[in-house]
Amino acid sequence: MLVDMLVDTPARTADRAQTARRLLASARVTDGPDMPVDRVPGWLAEHARRGRFEVTPIPFEGLRGWYFDQGNGNLRHDSGRFFAVEGLHVLADGLPARGWKQPIIVQPEVGLLGIVAREIDGVLHFLMQAKMEPGNINMLQLSPTVQATRSNFTGVHNGRGIPFLDLFMERGRARVLVDVLQSEQADWFLAKRNRNMIVEIDEDLRPGPDFCWLTFGQILRLLRLDNVVNMDARSILACLPTAGAVAGDPGDPVLRSFHDPAAPALGTMAEIHSWLTGVRALRELVQCRVPLGEVAEDGWVFGDREIGHDSGRRFKVIGADISASNREVAAWSQPLIQPQVPGLMALLVKRINGTLHALVQARVDVGHLNVAELAPTVHCRPADHTGPGTEPYPPFLADVLGTPDGLIHYDAVQSEEGGRFYHAVNRYTIVEAPDGFDEDVPEDYAWLTFAQLTELLAHSHYLNVELRTLVVCAHTLY
Repeated sequence: MLVDMLVDTPARTADRAQTARRLLASARVTDGPDMPVDRVPGWLAEHARRGRFEVTPIPFEGLRGWYFDQGNGNLRHDSGRFFAVEGLHVLADGLPARGWKQPIIVQPEVGLLGIVAREIDGVLHFLMQAKMEPGNINMLQLSPTVQATRSNFTGVHNGRGIPFLDLFMERGRARVLVDVLQSEQADWFLAKRNRNMIVEIDEDLRPGPDFCWLTFGQILRLLRLDNVVNMDARSILACLPTAGAVAGDPGDPVLRSFHDPAAPALGTMAEIHSWLTGVRALRELVQCRVPLGEVAEDGWVFGDREIGHDSGRRFKVIGADISASNREVAAWSQPLIQPQVPGLMALLVKRINGTLHALVQARVDVGHLNVAELAPTVHCRPADHTGPGTEPYPPFLADVLGTPDGLIHYDAVQSEEGGRFYHAVNRYTIVEAPDGFDEDVPEDYAWLTFAQLTELLAHSHYLNVELRTLVVCAHTLY
């Protein structure tokens, strides 16, 4: 069965250093024969025009196949699968002694996010898809080859089959370049994980009009644009290995940071593991699932069309009716999380001993499976820190907001996961610390090279999804 096959790792795995060298070569090819990069935004727009894509917010009572459980008030699907919206009671450092209650998405099943790769004219290319997600601010974005929940690929929705799923399921069919479980947004999901995979094939694949082959360099150019490359694709590509692509002194501090395994780093990998383990051991995070109705105790208000917080901040739970001509199911309805304001995900970088280092924090979020994961230097919604009754500025927010244009090296608005979140966008930025910026940082922060970050991404639950986006976007700096 497909469920059984998913837990088996295909037998052939690629050498990480060799993959890193091929990735760097692909990054240097900024256009390709299959799809000129300048055509991609128009190609996505044309798919949106030709398709039938509609998303309409509706009252909860209009959700087909969904119901509020009479026993606990949780919002569930008739099948008992997909996901549920429940209540979560959290005890954590920085919260009131009695803790905090909020709605949370509970989706225990592990989904599959997969990209097919192959060499074309000696250059590594990636098979990307024009895919509609109901929460995308622009409907269609560049997505992985396969993007499916377990309920999707086991046919709970009774929809069409998923193209190319067999390349990830059939043991030994393809070489594995990436295969790792990674988390998703831990402020809205409880312990959510997806299997991130890249498999390489040698066969000539004819993918059809919804797919195109792109080099890594082309994808990096598209990452400079707002809302083109979706979150799942960014997450997978960040997990590609980089160390070992160059040896000796490559000259460029960014190249050295990603690709030279001998580049000087401020801390060793053993020290990094020990630091994060210490944070996980000492910080408090106690999670208890509770009936959804109990979140009203912390200011959540239930209406016919939304569940929102009485402060007007944080997020809402809404219902939506959806139709999409290129999905496995043509029409359905579901709950969605709608953030109230955009977030800011910023990475401060600094040249230390000739190597670019990134300042990351060990962040505790309510839904984390393992207490804390590494996050961007600044991970917040700035609007939550302005005006009366708001929280104080988090560390380094003022530094980022005050950065002169000449030190901003990456700046784009990117969408978050459109399958569960409605119009969730964040500003992602990479800024260089000015001369004289102190390398001594608070105990929950550390300086890492990008090679160290990508080595951690070979394992689960080290980098959160927002930091994974910034890691792949940092490739655009060289």
